[in-house]
Amino acid sequence: MKEVIDSSLKKGISYTEYRDLVSDLLREQKSTGPNQSEALYNYSLLNDRRMKRLDKTSKLTEETIENVKKISQPQTWLVLTEGWCGDAAQNLPVLNKIAEENENVDLKLVLRDENLELMDVFLTNGGRSIPKLIALDENKNVLFTWGPRPSVATKMITDYKEQNGMVDAKIKEDLQRWYNKDKGINVQEDLISLLSN
Repeated sequence: MKEVIDSSLKKGISYTEYRDLVSDLLREQKSTGPNQSEALYNYSLLNDRRMKRLDKTSKLTEETIENVKKISQPQTWLVLTEGWCGDAAQNLPVLNKIAEENENVDLKLVLRDENLELMDVFLTNGGRSIPKLIALDENKNVLFTWGPRPSVATKMITDYKEQNGMVDAKIKEDLQRWYNKDKGINVQEDLISLLSN
């Protein structure tokens, strides 16, 4: 597993580089990943706007800042993502703000579809769900993982799937409304809980 992590870390880019990559591809009417379609391009366009807004408006709680400042040893937060992923667009700006609070945290992003070997080590219920954060210590040992959604959103999706058998347009709309109301608080709570373990 360490070789897989090593290989992906070498391809890791900063949050700013990721935002630039997504924007550059959009100018060419493309999305990230090997599959190109009008739908993926449109999702990416919407997500780019979301991320711009969240970069400006996301706020961290005092509790989050306090807990992140306690990280005393270097960590790399390696995140699998893609520009067309709605959950990534909602959570990456918040994860980036959290990482910026402590110089011991190095946030690195890699594209899922270029790192399937890594993705397949960190599946969620057998699926290649993103975003997926893999926190690593200096020796590249896994400290914790998080994703693909904050815990409350995960429960919403799980409950809906149990009742309706699938994820459809209605739950996707409900999820977006939830993200807009939550304003990144639940992802902060999840991270605080993982950091204090």
